[in-house]
Amino acid sequence: MMDLGLEGKAFLITGGTDGLGLALAKTLITEGARVAICGRDDSRLVNAQQELGEKALCVRADVTDAVQLDDFIDTVIDTFGRLDGAVNNAGRSSGSAVRDSSSDQWREDYELKVIAALQVARRVLPALETTKGVILNVLAIMARTPQANSTPTTASRAAGLALTKAMANEVGPQGVRVNAILIGLIESGQWRRRAIDARLDIDDLYASMAKGSNIPMGRVGRAQEFADLAAFLLSSRASYITGVGIAIDGGLSPVI
Repeated sequence: MMDLGLEGKAFLITGGTDGLGLALAKTLITEGARVAICGRDDSRLVNAQQELGEKALCVRADVTDAVQLDDFIDTVIDTFGRLDGAVNNAGRSSGSAVRDSSSDQWREDYELKVIAALQVARRVLPALETTKGVILNVLAIMARTPQANSTPTTASRAAGLALTKAMANEVGPQGVRVNAILIGLIESGQWRRRAIDARLDIDDLYASMAKGSNIPMGRVGRAQEFADLAAFLLSSRASYITGVGIAIDGGLSPVI
């Protein structure tokens, strides 16, 4: 077993009440870390607190609300007394043809996926400079290979990738690392809720998605597989990795 050296360290995850964020929170706690998550849905927050236990801090906060986001970050640092990593995971898929999209859709998407991540980064950097910590941005493989009818999500994710590289260059001299994970089709709370709304079996939906997308590995990724990669990148085992976007997609992306 590889010791990731996360015992006693502290992390925050936006959008951590289910799916990928919750899987990562569980993994970090298993490794001995303290974790704070935020989300907007009260019932998911309650369920997450029950699943994660007393080592987790679960806070209701909308990342597009600057005051709520600042309060969340302040609470995390005050409670834990330190911060070793921040994961920008809040987001949702939003895709349509450019000619059919509205300016409000674009503004809302950028507020959620770009401005919120920027706000988190600016607020946590002083704490991360002290611990030589990490910022991890959860993006999507289409940030590199946008398809038709995929905006504004692909545009905001591409902005997130550029932000990742720019920040890594800026804060590297202070010992802070900044990386991105580019996900393909992976199990998530979002897909589960869509299956429930459509009255579909979730496993059938995942199988259909994998087949329709021609994923070389023949299946949708597991949330735990994402969590394992993210935990590694947040650990000192990845101490010389910064400024990169790492795809986890079963070979789906057409680019290396």
